[in-house]
Amino acid sequence: MSGGGSGPYGTYSEYAAVVVGAGPAGVTCVGNLLERKVEPILWVDDAFNGGRVNRKYREVPSNTKAALFIDFATAVAPFRKIVSATPSRSRYDEPSDSDGVAVSGKPDKLQNLRELDPTKGCELSYAADMIVMLTEGLKRTPGIITQQGKVGEAVLDEATSKWTVCLDNPNQSETDISSVQTKRLILCTGSSPTDAPLPGNVSGLPSLDLDDALSPTLLSQKLSPLGPTTISVIGASHSAILVLRNLYNLASSSKPDLKIRWLTRHSLRYAEFMDGWILRDNTGLKGEVAVWAKANLEPEVFDQSPVSKYIDAISYEAGAEKEVFEQHLPGSDFVIQAIGYTRDPVPAMKTSSGKEITPYYDHEKGSFNYVRESECGSIGDLAKLPGVYGAGIAWPERVKDPHGNVEYAVGFFKFMKFVKKVSPEWN
Repeated sequence: MSGGGSGPYGTYSEYAAVVVGAGPAGVTCVGNLLERKVEPILWVDDAFNGGRVNRKYREVPSNTKAALFIDFATAVAPFRKIVSATPSRSRYDEPSDSDGVAVSGKPDKLQNLRELDPTKGCELSYAADMIVMLTEGLKRTPGIITQQGKVGEAVLDEATSKWTVCLDNPNQSETDISSVQTKRLILCTGSSPTDAPLPGNVSGLPSLDLDDALSPTLLSQKLSPLGPTTISVIGASHSAILVLRNLYNLASSSKPDLKIRWLTRHSLRYAEFMDGWILRDNTGLKGEVAVWAKANLEPEVFDQSPVSKYIDAISYEAGAEKEVFEQHLPGSDFVIQAIGYTRDPVPAMKTSSGKEITPYYDHEKGSFNYVRESECGSIGDLAKLPGVYGAGIAWPERVKDPHGNVEYAVGFFKFMKFVKKVSPEWN
């Protein structure tokens, strides 16, 4: 089924929804739509392999407690059915019945997560395996039709509010779908590490991909064969500190000729547990990364920490990037930018009359707006874009804490809470 537009119900010319992307957000949306009996669903993705979190971040420690991954996997009835019907690979496994359903008292597929301390984080490999397990279960669920590839274009009929969705597959077979109609187009298209041009006269410095730097295994494979190496890391986010820790671990073990320059324009920020809520819940350091940063990178402990043997900390004010980069980046063998994530491209959208559509996301409703053409052909006001919705790291919920701070909620269970809240209005 995964190779083309097929499923338990065959294929259709019109779908209740087309979901683009099969990472955690795509899985979330498909599960919620099924729970609301919105089907058939055409689900489109390049690989159906868990998204970036499974491909790139399996070795990354989560800043989410293990219990919340279990809550995610049991949040909707279609997920619970998949979880209970999929034999576990735990060391506590016992046989399931002939239909693959765990016999009474036997562990479910979440046993690997259940064996962890529910109050602590874990490697994202556990969460990634859970997403892949749910993906495989959803692909076998009646009402789900999958197709590998991309959505190339979506055309809106403003009279009917229906979309004609065109699909691209470089390895297209006779069973693949090329064009369908739908009332709902749901974008779970994801984001990638930001790789922005560096200010100042520092062009030509080789960059090291943030995704590779977040993997101790790939980082060692890349750097260990090299001679003396200097790497500059820009940023002070969770990913930046994790990269510093990975580099330090490598330098203090198998590559003592590794030198690290850490450039940051603000002090470290931590998530703080308040009375019933978390300050800097989405922007502050958490978990083992926060523990390591407090023990090694704070100014009062840095000079006494063993990391200072390998890391040169360079602080600067916002706006001084050009001068600081021109002074400190030359001589770097690699530069790693850990400065955030940028949305991946979305399908091209236009009206049936040929007018291009620029979608503007509503972070409170999970829907989009667009500039609608007036009846006389002039530019009209901003209006709701019919039937288009989004979720995930590219399209997160905007939240405000009790102190009035605004953040964007990124995380598996945060995606689930948001989609549960807004998807009943996805008509």
